Amino acid sequence: MSKSQVLIIDDEADIRELLELTLGRMNLETRAAENVDQARHMLAEFKFDLCLTDMRLPDGDGIDIVRHIQEKHPYLPVAVITAHGNMETAIAALKAGAFDFVSKPLDINDLRNLVRSALKVGKSAPPSEQAGVKKLLGESPAMQKVRALIERLARGQAPVYISGESGTGKELAARLIHELGPRADKAFVPVNCGAIPEQLMESEFFGHKKGSFTGAVQDKEGLFKAADGGTLFLDEVGDLPIPMQVKLLRAIQEKSIRAVGTQAEIRVDVRILSATHRDLHELVKAGKFRQDLYYRLNVIELPIPSLRFHPEDIPLLAEQLCAKLTGNLADKAPRLSAEAITALGNYDFPGNVRELENILERALTLCDGSEISEQDLRLPQTQDELGHETNYSGSQSLEGYLEQVEKEAIQNALAQTNQNKTAAAKVLGITFRALRYKLEKLGIE
Repeated sequence: MSKSQVLIIDDEADIRELLELTLGRMNLETRAAENVDQARHMLAEFKFDLCLTDMRLPDGDGIDIVRHIQEKHPYLPVAVITAHGNMETAIAALKAGAFDFVSKPLDINDLRNLVRSALKVGKSAPPSEQAGVKKLLGESPAMQKVRALIERLARGQAPVYISGESGTGKELAARLIHELGPRADKAFVPVNCGAIPEQLMESEFFGHKKGSFTGAVQDKEGLFKAADGGTLFLDEVGDLPIPMQVKLLRAIQEKSIRAVGTQAEIRVDVRILSATHRDLHELVKAGKFRQDLYYRLNVIELPIPSLRFHPEDIPLLAEQLCAKLTGNLADKAPRLSAEAITALGNYDFPGNVRELENILERALTLCDGSEISEQDLRLPQTQDELGHETNYSGSQSLEGYLEQVEKEAIQNALAQTNQNKTAAAKVLGITFRALRYKLEKLGIE
């Protein structure tokens, strides 16, 4: 089998020599260029499996190389070498399409990990042959655009911020980015940031040493260590308190963590994906989310459209969900009547695909025979149809009226999510802790 070919672009002879020596020991063949012009000629003449380029070159910079490769050789992974601590430059390279970056002074272990991951990407099947992304259903232009972006993002290592309303499938999109990328053989570790008690956050993320605090009866490795070599998905990242945001930013920038109760730092190689149904930009403006962490997480944004913006996908989604809910026996699954499909198409779906699944699960239980009728769906009615007062009339105390409105909203969200408190909190746009407090306050079982 022929050796993989790597193009090295750097104007410093000692850096070129170090890279050639390191890659040679990895059984890779290398060619070296001193500037952008030489690199372009080599890219035209030879076939490479990876390109490593310095950021500062005599006749241009590394981003020029990244853009040229994106245009002429879109499936060639390119990594940039940046000055120590220059995160703005590294982020600009990732936005331009770089696979990843490594900082000077070069850490040989980091470099080797990067090279191994990049070569996996270079040898993987082209996006058109990837079947996994089909798990994100829908043939509308909006969903086709999402799938195409997922395929492209899976080939890099840039942090991705997945935005969208609750129930749109943000975690599914994160899993697909992981499964289609070079880290697929390592762990995908999802964490709901809003469901971790604040006093335990540092221990959950970074681990702890036995005896480091009351209740630490044994060593714990933490989420970063569990995701080492793989992907850490931070769901509802907007719920993180400011002190934890500071520690998370440092872990991401330094690629190292320190467990509670220890002094030694541990290197970790983790790709960060994050999501929230809240508007992070607005949280930054309100001073509730650190701007530097926002820019570090939101290198590339992947917006997931709400179901009401692609209703043409509802019939396909409903068919697939019914098959899933009945044990994938698609030929035996009850079918939706024409009236039921029309009713679903006219409904706004505030809970998106998750709400559609819950509605169909209930309808499958209620339907009699091989067809789901419009009545079986029992779609939520509007407030006016229910006959509730839409304005405060003064017939009860304002506090009592507001509590009643709040109680109904919470009960509706719980019913909509099959009593899943975490999902209900997302629908309501509040944290899990806030929902737990309101359940106790309002006496909701």
